[in-house]
Amino acid sequence: KLGKQSPPPPTDEPRRILGVPDDYLIGIVPASDTGAYEMAMWNVLGARDVDVCHWESFGKGWFADAISHLKLRDAVAVNEHTAGYGDLPDLTKTGKDNDICFTFNGTTSGVRVPDGADFISDDRTGLTLCDATSACFAMNMPWDKLDITTYSWQKVLGGEGAHGVLILSPRAVERLESYTPENRPLPKIFRLTKKGKIDAGIFKGATINTPSMICVEDYIDALQWADSVGGVAGLVKRSEDNLAVVADYVAQNDWIDFLAKDPANRSSTSVCLTLDLTADEIKALVALLDKEEVALDIGGYRDAPPSIRIWCGSTVEKEDVEALMPWLGWAYEEVKGK
Repeated sequence: KLGKQSPPPPTDEPRRILGVPDDYLIGIVPASDTGAYEMAMWNVLGARDVDVCHWESFGKGWFADAISHLKLRDAVAVNEHTAGYGDLPDLTKTGKDNDICFTFNGTTSGVRVPDGADFISDDRTGLTLCDATSACFAMNMPWDKLDITTYSWQKVLGGEGAHGVLILSPRAVERLESYTPENRPLPKIFRLTKKGKIDAGIFKGATINTPSMICVEDYIDALQWADSVGGVAGLVKRSEDNLAVVADYVAQNDWIDFLAKDPANRSSTSVCLTLDLTADEIKALVALLDKEEVALDIGGYRDAPPSIRIWCGSTVEKEDVEALMPWLGWAYEEVKGK
């Protein structure tokens, strides 16, 4: 009882701050954003054809799970819409009658979907499954386009890991209550229904397994901070201001550029940059900044092209990003001069 009574409820405050519609359900589930997204995939996919859109490592992982583990191609068509790091696929090729799986923001490529996600039809019959873990609280979420949304508060809010958040639209609930995948056993921590109805307890403070109450309190504290900086509008502005600092620096230096080719699709959280250096030189630059305790773990993702990645999310102060920029130039000159 004490956990459920913890004020303010850790599902009510995100609803208010993020502007989630009143008729959407919000629940806390195990295993971070990955657990939340896998839970959605395993429960709802297979009812109709699927479009999987990916342009970086995590979205590619969802596609692999869809065909290799869920084996959806045994029952429905699974269409792959893909692009290399730095680009978006043609999202308009997705179908309104298909389920659509996508990441709102490509954490490892620095490429996000355009504002508004207009490629999603307003009169769709399929569901959209959106991995928004590095977008929620830093980008405006078009809730009318999103049927299943997942995130972890460890990302943009900088909280402790291990817990995921699952947000369901009424259409997603209808799918859960009307569709049961054949020959697909679900482990207990993945089950979202009981006797054909949504397990409402998950979305009223009960949990599938016991979360860390310390992590929940940390989440509540982060939400209070988010409120203090102006809610979602303030959070979005903080992240976009950080991106603007990097963009100004890139415009002034020809040895550094964004991995994301289209400015409209540049992430404001996971900012990925290419440098006029070899892969080994970039590793040396990263190591040099680490040694100077200026920037930690800014090397590009292992599957990405040689690059660096700067976290510019809402918890990062603009002044710190500004302070980092001259250090990038210094490290570049140090490495290039050797």
